[in-house]
Amino acid sequence: MDLLTATASAGLAVASASHLASIALAMRRTARGRRRPGARPPAGISILRPVRGLEYRVEETLASSFQIDHPSYEVIFCVAAADDPVVPIIRRLIREHPDVPARLLAGDEVGGPNPKLNNLMKAWDVARHDWIVLADSNVLIPPDYLDRLFARWTERCAFVCSPPIGIDVQGCAAELEAAFLNTFQARWQLAVDELGFGFVQGKTLLLRRSDLAREGGLAALAREVAEDAAATKIARLRGREVRAADEPFPQPLGRRSLAGVWQRQLRWARLRRLSFPGFFCAELPAGGVFPFLLAWWLATAGVLPWTGVAGMMVAWYGAEALLASAFGWPLRARSPLFWIARDLLLPVLWVHAWAATGYEWRGNPVDLRPSARTPCAPASSAPPPLAAGMRVGAADNGTGSRRVNHNAPNSRAASLRS
Repeated sequence: MDLLTATASAGLAVASASHLASIALAMRRTARGRRRPGARPPAGISILRPVRGLEYRVEETLASSFQIDHPSYEVIFCVAAADDPVVPIIRRLIREHPDVPARLLAGDEVGGPNPKLNNLMKAWDVARHDWIVLADSNVLIPPDYLDRLFARWTERCAFVCSPPIGIDVQGCAAELEAAFLNTFQARWQLAVDELGFGFVQGKTLLLRRSDLAREGGLAALAREVAEDAAATKIARLRGREVRAADEPFPQPLGRRSLAGVWQRQLRWARLRRLSFPGFFCAELPAGGVFPFLLAWWLATAGVLPWTGVAGMMVAWYGAEALLASAFGWPLRARSPLFWIARDLLLPVLWVHAWAATGYEWRGNPVDLRPSARTPCAPASSAPPPLAAGMRVGAADNGTGSRRVNHNAPNSRAASLRS
């Protein structure tokens, strides 16, 4: 066997072993059959949810904020503009659930390149509790949401997070997105978390405000274009841990467009490339394309039988099917076709990510060049109509009256009565 053949054989063995090991590590969470012992949720928790526009099943995902099995928590919804079409839905949900303290804050404080953080800034100082969860609006929160997050918390933790799992998959584009989210991105996050190298995923993020205050508060997460990367780097610098929930939380997908799936995946790839370029380089061989090219080359060289190539493909994607089945994630007879399509797209995404200079997040263009790390102004940058005449930092206490935070930061934030 010559050096080239030996190198190809070794590369194929390493790639196959890494793939199967990542699946086995992720599946350990289901094999335990129990929740890991961890901290019990404290008495008071503030859940901050940035909202923009009418996403798929948005009323259901926002309503799930009020169904959490915990005796003492509050929910703060944040919108950038008071005339956002989702505002009437949030108001009605607050009225329908008077037993859960909830507020709606409008306004946008442009403090960095991250539109989501700009939307959340106004809620940071008015949140009542030290324990805070940042939860994206499209996360479908289960009743044991807080129990599952705190089951992973220890005193060495800086953050506990969770990747999204695509559910309610409708159409080919949504199945392709689920192929990225579920058995690829979530799988690798759970696997490295098992090895003790967890990293932050901003879809759900549990933290302690007093801890982050030492780094400059929520603004510290705006040091990077993505709050995930900033939080991960803060934890590393402090010698603290990042942990992922054992069972990731669902995100309804519905129908998607292929263009939308491509743009989202490209945006995330660009952010990973910008924040962790070294690790991003390792993503190139992570899918099935390069291992199967090596297998094909070895088969043409007579080193590997063609039945071995077919058997490798069955084992490769069969293991993904076992993972999806073990977690109860969406799994159909045609799912392997979308896993193959995803793997074919991964090298293309990787190359495009290096050529990127910006992206768009929910209508907000963001420039990734170091000389322009601030978001472009939204189409309408005037103060929200309902903010007129209100003191900055006013907060609805759920009774129709307002208490005023005289120390609130200078922003356009205003509370909206429900």
